[in-house]
Amino acid sequence: QIRFMNDEPFSIKARTKSFKYAFSGIRDFIIREHNARLHLAATVVVIVIAILLKVNYAEAILLTIVTGLVWICELINTAIEKVIDFITFEKLPPIKYIKDVAAAAVLVAAIVALITGCLIFIPKI
Repeated sequence: QIRFMNDEPFSIKARTKSFKYAFSGIRDFIIREHNARLHLAATVVVIVIAILLKVNYAEAILLTIVTGLVWICELINTAIEKVIDFITFEKLPPIKYIKDVAAAAVLVAAIVALITGCLIFIPKI
């Protein structure tokens, strides 16, 4: 028989706590990480421009998806970096590779978001 680590019954209280932890993580991420504050500023700029240029529903969906993708990648990248730094501060080639690839994911997401923003905003200007 397969036994899972948490066989407790469903609980609204426990689910509420999990949301509390997630929002705490977002708050701490923004407070502690410089890149998070840059992403927050960029997100606000995108929202303001989208409102001013009156993007349509489909464009708003695309902007939401690519902006969310950047945030997700940055959150995962930060988690990877923090786990590795918790384990060791040694500058080993495999560790450098892992951190570089995780950072590259953020860069790729940001480039995709930038291109999407340009494709939506430039024709409206």
